Amino acid sequence: MFEKIHQETFGKSGCRRIVPGQFLAVDPKGRAVMIGAIEKQKLVYILNRDAAARLTISSPLEAHKANTLVYHVVGVDVGFENPMFACLEMDYEEADNDPTGEAAANTQQTLTFYELDLGLNHVVRKYSEALEEHGNFLITVPGGADGPSGVLICSENYITYKNFGDQPDIRCPIPRRRNDLDDPERGMIFVCSATHKTKSMFFFLAQTEQGDIFKVTLETDEEMVTEIRLKYFDTIPVATAMCVLKTGFLFVSSEFGNHYLYQIAHLGDDDEEPEFSSAMPLEEGDTFFFQPRPLKNLVLPNLIYFCRLIVYSSLCFEQIADLANEDTPQLYVACGRGPRSTLRVLRHGLEVHTHEFDAYIIVSFVNATLVLSIGETVEEVTDSGFLGTTPTLSCSLLGEDALVQVYPDGIRHIRADKRVNEWKTPGKKTIVRCAVNQRQVVIALTGGELVYFEMDPSGQLNEYTERKEMSADVVCMSLANVPPGEQRSRFLAVGLVDNTVRIISLDPSDCLQPLSMQALPAQPESLCIVEMGGVEKQDELGEKGTIGFLYLNIGLQNGVLLRTVLDPVTGDLSDTRTRYLGSRPVKLFRVRMQGQEAVSQWRSIDPTSQLSCTPILALEKLGAVFNQVAFPLQYTPRKFVIHPETNNLILIETDHNAYTEATKAQRKQQMAEEMVEAAGEDERELAAEMAAAFLNENLPEAIFGAPKAGAGQWASLVRLVNPIQGSTLDQVQLEQNEAAFR
Repeated sequence: MFEKIHQETFGKSGCRRIVPGQFLAVDPKGRAVMIGAIEKQKLVYILNRDAAARLTISSPLEAHKANTLVYHVVGVDVGFENPMFACLEMDYEEADNDPTGEAAANTQQTLTFYELDLGLNHVVRKYSEALEEHGNFLITVPGGADGPSGVLICSENYITYKNFGDQPDIRCPIPRRRNDLDDPERGMIFVCSATHKTKSMFFFLAQTEQGDIFKVTLETDEEMVTEIRLKYFDTIPVATAMCVLKTGFLFVSSEFGNHYLYQIAHLGDDDEEPEFSSAMPLEEGDTFFFQPRPLKNLVLPNLIYFCRLIVYSSLCFEQIADLANEDTPQLYVACGRGPRSTLRVLRHGLEVHTHEFDAYIIVSFVNATLVLSIGETVEEVTDSGFLGTTPTLSCSLLGEDALVQVYPDGIRHIRADKRVNEWKTPGKKTIVRCAVNQRQVVIALTGGELVYFEMDPSGQLNEYTERKEMSADVVCMSLANVPPGEQRSRFLAVGLVDNTVRIISLDPSDCLQPLSMQALPAQPESLCIVEMGGVEKQDELGEKGTIGFLYLNIGLQNGVLLRTVLDPVTGDLSDTRTRYLGSRPVKLFRVRMQGQEAVSQWRSIDPTSQLSCTPILALEKLGAVFNQVAFPLQYTPRKFVIHPETNNLILIETDHNAYTEATKAQRKQQMAEEMVEAAGEDERELAAEMAAAFLNENLPEAIFGAPKAGAGQWASLVRLVNPIQGSTLDQVQLEQNEAAFR
């Protein structure tokens, strides 16, 4: 949770254009912060720490300038010199006093640097320069020992590097998509960026308004920037802000849709993507071209982290009704913009997912076991091979097509052809604990006796000739999964009532021999050996798995979780970490998340001590008030109503600066024909192949964006939606430049 450590009031009349708060910039060394308004006012605060290391903030220092509009503010990296801030500004005083409008047409934007003099404790305008192009935002370039300092100015069609002194301006065109359906007269701008910096290098990721991300690097010669290089990186939905995390992820926030967390798989250095440079000769107004493609350097995990549902009142419409007949009303919301628009159905409560691969449920009672199949309905299975007149301690898949049931009086090995091999406990002993993986079964009998079984290549489960007597009763056990390419897991972890955990070898050379021991502060409740932080490996049969570090997780009865490193060679235990989870015993379960092993902790216990088994449930968004289902739309939703007789939804969707599907197809056909006609006789066949590939290209507009048709161009449709299934029952596409509004 965030804790408020300081609160500063800098405006009394609400949100106005002269009240600071629209822009926020921090000195890269953390010494000062500038808060700017859209017009006139800018305040600078000096940040310090007192003797107790608490943050202290000075009184505000004014950096106001009347008759000035501010477009962007950033902190300039000048090392440990006086903090400096760069602002994109425009002075409108002359334009305001000229009734002819000539001054307004000739007004130029300026790049202004403000310096905070820490010695004199005031802010001065150090330098100001008029710009040729109208800039929309700035990017800070690392300085001091990390880089050449200065700023990158992002403007229409160009990105420009500027700095003090003898540094000349370096200017590079922004590349455009090849064979783009956009209005050719329309300019291109960068809308957001992220900076990645290490001790030896830095680069920027800048995103255009079409969603294309470019990797931007600077070439230097003795602290002077000589060249800007741009390389196409990937295309993702247009963001309002991006941030490169130190863990190798790219967080992307959006104003009109879901937020995403991408993993950076490659830095784009080794691919065949062309690199564009400011040093390449181009005529004024010309630019570079590239071909967009699906993700290559970024990997999108399955989890979408956030969603902003309430956008602006003009772009979000909702109705509350119980259209699903659930006795609790649902909230139906049409939100978003353009091809990323969605119709969302919200229900109060947490979102729960059942494991999609489970086919059976095994329910164990005090004196019986019930096998249920999962399908359209849940039905009892009578020919499973399980013994139904006894409780089940463990059930698992053994090998590729066999099952194993461990119950107090024995073990049932159920083969694929329904043959059952059964092992009974000797004398009056019973099985109290067990551990099972794909090829091994270990049981603990009353009195602390361990019995080990291993599956041979023919699929037969064989008992090891010797048994192991432990020094105390066994309270929990764990086996790791069999590593890919191996016949067995080498280690067995055994928790004893004497507050110890023992590591037992299962290697044929020293089977059931103790390898190491760890004393515990309380009696163990459960154990779980998992491999985490590994890399993918493929065995001789082509089966894939991960090889990583072995960890022994120990849940204690006093609510403490221990995690210790298990040496994969010697079986030694080391580097124990401790975490208190609660007052109840900690039960551990092995699960798989995103293709790798993980541990799930369960801290509550059944007071009746009855054994039970349930399907896996995932509560992924514990902080959410609503769970939701989203259905994609084509254009920005303008309004929807509920049809009173059918309970279906009728939506109108409309976008300005957009093409209808028919117009887009005509435009593509026209451009394909022009490609063939413009080619010479020798290149006609190649041009025809390129034209055919262009016509067949279908990039999803929700990611790559919809083409911009130009001012005055409209696209619209009317849609009939089943709100329960989210399916479109019918839709009417209006003609180009016809638009439906509420």
